[in-house]
Amino acid sequence: MIGNAEWMTADELQPHQREAWRSQREHVAARSEFYRDLWSGKAPPQDLRDLPELPLSDKSQLRSAQAQHPPFGNYLAAPRAQAVRLHRTSGTTGQAMNLALSARDCEITQIVGGRSQRAAGLTPDHTVVHCLNYQMWMGGVTDHLTLEATGALVVPFGVGSTELLIRTIREVGISAISCTPSYPAVLERVIAEKFPDLKPRDLGLKLGLFGGEAALDDPAFRARLKEVWGMEPRNANYGVSDVLSNFAAQCEHDTRLHFLAADVLHPELVEPESGSPLAFKAGATGELVLTHLIRDCQPLVRFRTGDIIAVDETAPCRCGRTGFRFRVVGRSDDMIVVRGLNMFPTMVGAVVSGFDALSGDYRIILDNPPPYDRLPVSVELARGREAPPDLAREVEASIKAKLGATAHVTVLPAGSFPLTEGKTRRVIRRYQ
Repeated sequence: MIGNAEWMTADELQPHQREAWRSQREHVAARSEFYRDLWSGKAPPQDLRDLPELPLSDKSQLRSAQAQHPPFGNYLAAPRAQAVRLHRTSGTTGQAMNLALSARDCEITQIVGGRSQRAAGLTPDHTVVHCLNYQMWMGGVTDHLTLEATGALVVPFGVGSTELLIRTIREVGISAISCTPSYPAVLERVIAEKFPDLKPRDLGLKLGLFGGEAALDDPAFRARLKEVWGMEPRNANYGVSDVLSNFAAQCEHDTRLHFLAADVLHPELVEPESGSPLAFKAGATGELVLTHLIRDCQPLVRFRTGDIIAVDETAPCRCGRTGFRFRVVGRSDDMIVVRGLNMFPTMVGAVVSGFDALSGDYRIILDNPPPYDRLPVSVELARGREAPPDLAREVEASIKAKLGATAHVTVLPAGSFPLTEGKTRRVIRRYQ
């Protein structure tokens, strides 16, 4: 990989990408039984531009491979003795997966993740508390190491013991926090109950490094974090666990995500339903597909991430970073079609957050399989607020006006939704 890849032009990167793929394609063809079977003996192309000649791979195939060849699947392309770390995915969208990393895989993960945290503003002058689960999940140890890669002083706190966390932030003089976007709401509730004389902004946090959930594309959500906490919220941690835990982040000039891994990952866009290739250019929207250019243990080729992204810019940013900038529109497995309209939870969240009487939290609860003629949305009141007359109808009207979909909105009392220190699931399919 290249140490300054995030600043290099496409022409400067191309020789490295070409050489990296030459080595990687040979490694995968020789060592990955999974891809040999998927490709039916066909050799992978020498030119990255010809990758669409190969079939796509996806998470369901990897799950099947691990079930049949535990614990790592027959896409493990290195001797088991070469693996030095095992992680497990959260299983938010299905069976949890075992992830094997070699020493080189770990090093690349740390370096690229460090680029992301650095782009989001973390410096050696910060003391940052890391509040993600350390128990096997990528977000724990791996993201901790990416924070360390910036030179910042890192406090490995994890999840739970929220009262102790609040005291630690005050006693140590912590200035930044790494967590999910929904976690500050947990802290706010504990502060209100256990520290009644304290306000969130009294903790002195100046920088919030968020990832793992959607929310930060919503200007209202960002504005609330700034107002309540007095900190700058940054989308610092976008990744795909099976591929690379963190390879995109915003910078101080642009809230959109910068792709920061062009030396180790090759991106494509495909049409979500057909899988047909789409031109990778500004203004395009499609499912993100990724190919490892350097990976020892579990290399993936044309892997469907399930994330639907909008590519907004391909020109360099004001910060000088050259990777394309994008937004995550939603996940293909969270998409709900209502009378022909594709609805994603983030779209609903943006509408809900516009109502001061609501907490901003919501759930889309599906009791029956599709098709759907209306979107069932449950929202909850903000603490200390009473429901204005016809609030549910006003939210329904706003969803109709802004999204075009008919919704049935149920307003619940404050605190109805459980607050979690991990990822929050917005779409709940009860019929599964």
